[in-house]
Amino acid sequence: MILSVIIPCFNEVGTLNELLAAVKECGIEDLEIIIVDDCSTDGTRELLKNLNDDTIKVIYHDFNKGKGAALRTGFKSATGDICIVQDADLEYDPKEFPLLLDPIIKNKADVVFGSRFQSGRPHRVVYFWHRIGNGVLTLLSNFFTDLNLSDMETCYKAFRTEVIKSIDIKENRFGFEPEITAKISKMDLRIYEVGISYYGRTYDEGKKIGWKDGVRAIYCILKYNIF
Repeated sequence: MILSVIIPCFNEVGTLNELLAAVKECGIEDLEIIIVDDCSTDGTRELLKNLNDDTIKVIYHDFNKGKGAALRTGFKSATGDICIVQDADLEYDPKEFPLLLDPIIKNKADVVFGSRFQSGRPHRVVYFWHRIGNGVLTLLSNFFTDLNLSDMETCYKAFRTEVIKSIDIKENRFGFEPEITAKISKMDLRIYEVGISYYGRTYDEGKKIGWKDGVRAIYCILKYNIF
């Protein structure tokens, strides 16, 4: 079993080396690491060009397109049996990859979501309104998909590679999350959820998602579930 780790990356020079070390120590032997640099301007691109590591595939966008676009590029290049999304900002711990892969490896699941809100694991206390926003978006998404997810907006999503490659991803930014959730809900797939840790960042530490992305998420929930 080969795991393709897709890492969308934009201006993460301060965390990227630590993240890559953590991915390599995740406990999965057969790894394909694919980084998609979304036209970083903080030195990330220069860091990547000097990695000198044949085990890591780096793809460069010529201009900033967004997380969804970076994931679309990464999924197209994946050759592993399972794909997992890993942000470059250290909010999620790669040592928990086995938790997400287990239902797929046991042939019980085709897609696995990592829930930040169903776990006894560490969870950094950050923004109250972000938590409320996540809950509202997940509830609205569940209303239309008829899924009982607790964390639709989570970064950690694992897919059988043939599943994610079969989906035409349209969203370029954070709308990827509600779009992909809507689309897999319409397929004959076994969807699981497992509890994970969450080491959230503040905006001063580089967090990028904002209220405009929340508005877009509502639009995407309606667009991909109704129209």
